[in-house]
Amino acid sequence: MLAALIIVFREVFEAGLIVGIVLAVTGSVARRLRWIGGGVLAGVVAACLVAAVAGALSLSEGMGQELFDAAILGAAVVMLTWHNVWMARHGWEIAVEMHAIGQAVAEGSKPISALAVVVGVAVLREGSEVALFLYGVAASDGGSVLGLTIGGCLGLLLGAAVCLVTYLGLARIPPRALFATTTVLITLLAAGMAAQAVAFLERANWLTSLDAVVWDSGWLLSEASMPGRALHTLIGYTDQPTQMQLFIYLAVIAITGWLMLTAQVRGGHAVAAG
Repeated sequence: MLAALIIVFREVFEAGLIVGIVLAVTGSVARRLRWIGGGVLAGVVAACLVAAVAGALSLSEGMGQELFDAAILGAAVVMLTWHNVWMARHGWEIAVEMHAIGQAVAEGSKPISALAVVVGVAVLREGSEVALFLYGVAASDGGSVLGLTIGGCLGLLLGAAVCLVTYLGLARIPPRALFATTTVLITLLAAGMAAQAVAFLERANWLTSLDAVVWDSGWLLSEASMPGRALHTLIGYTDQPTQMQLFIYLAVIAITGWLMLTAQVRGGHAVAAG
């Protein structure tokens, strides 16, 4: 539930920022709410179709459950890492671009339908990522559909509330601080998913290297306990990690940090050159 809340909150907040920027810039444009609302609705419908297709693929999969879960987790780790890296370089560019499009519509140099397009694409992108990420969370955490649904709904409400409060100027919530916090959480979540994928492969005897247990902390904090389950969801905690699990966990964190740092440096050079 916690992982679903974090992921949905992050994606809703990103989409909400784009919608908020477009709304703020086009305050003088007639019928803007109709077009922006239509774009949001179209994006939600398209994202639901993506989720339905992903669900159909998972149901029709014929390979062993452990291998399929490992494949789902591997895909989720790659997507979460790519998402963090992409946002590290292009997050600021998106805000500038949305502001420019909104201003162009307000000045009359772009048709008002452009508002529906940019907002719809933003909602589709974030909604599709939510659907695919939650399949990874379900495979890693093994939680119930009810738990994922509750966590997703809470993330949706929290993200929408934060965006609304920020847009109305009722509170000063720095996006940079929120993105930094959720980026760290998502990086740890991805590392935990990668370690869980290794566990599935080891269980299926597809991965036998470095399978010795590094430690047993079950006496201090059992993975089956409530705090242990919460840490397992948030940071991938396991009370009996193997050497390969620990190696992959640390490798994902290190690679993500290096890629994000490289992306930020390149993004800074691109902005300076522009």
